Amino acid sequence: MSEPTLEQVDQTVKTWLRESRDLVLKRMATPLNVDQKTGRKDLVTNVDKENERLLVSKIRAFSPDSQVLGEEGFGDQVTDTAGWVWVVDPIDGTMNFVKQRDHFAMMIALYIDGQGVLGYIYDVINDALYSGGPSLGVFKNDQPVAQPANVALRDGLVAISGPLVTEDVMNMPEVIRQSAGFRAYGSAGIEFSLMLTGELITYVSYLKPWDFGAGKILAETLGLRVTRVDGTPLSMLSSDFVMVATEKAQQDILPIIG
Repeated sequence: MSEPTLEQVDQTVKTWLRESRDLVLKRMATPLNVDQKTGRKDLVTNVDKENERLLVSKIRAFSPDSQVLGEEGFGDQVTDTAGWVWVVDPIDGTMNFVKQRDHFAMMIALYIDGQGVLGYIYDVINDALYSGGPSLGVFKNDQPVAQPANVALRDGLVAISGPLVTEDVMNMPEVIRQSAGFRAYGSAGIEFSLMLTGELITYVSYLKPWDFGAGKILAETLGLRVTRVDGTPLSMLSSDFVMVATEKAQQDILPIIG
């Protein structure tokens, strides 16, 4: 059997995500089983787990030789980037999912030999699916997304995770003071999607591969910078402080954080 084209993979993943969305919306109408992972602000629900099982099963049936890196542990212990590596976040923004029933996303990424090929961010409640990659371009519900304007820090809104601000990590309060304003959404997927549409010009947070795997592919396809917070390259298997920014905003921020 010949290897599927990227267009075929793209259409297949979109089918998975729409089925997955139906599952999540159905489960939202029932009581949630909520557990803590590392603490009271790091939650996981029965829906996170069930949705990851669903997506991993789809990937394994479609591409049995692939590795799968999933947030909830139903994939593989991925230690290298050889071949096809899928990155899955079944519910990104679980606290929002539990407390608000809104402002959360599902994300899938495909890397081949360490290179980002396809990324997907699905804003579940708003039914907004961001998809694509360097060979296809970026789309929102199959409509092309234009490259965001290269806006400087003083002229745009920034999203920075709360602890970096409240604990004054890396001089982030000064970054906010020099920007046009500060926002916090509590979901990397939602914040990446707002970077894609130009509503934000910077996003900084401590992220794990499932938090940035899809967004990195989509953002870089649109000319945005996705790096470690000091501007150095970001590995797809790393967990680190990550900066997503326009070129001008990153140039403004790096001297502020030293």
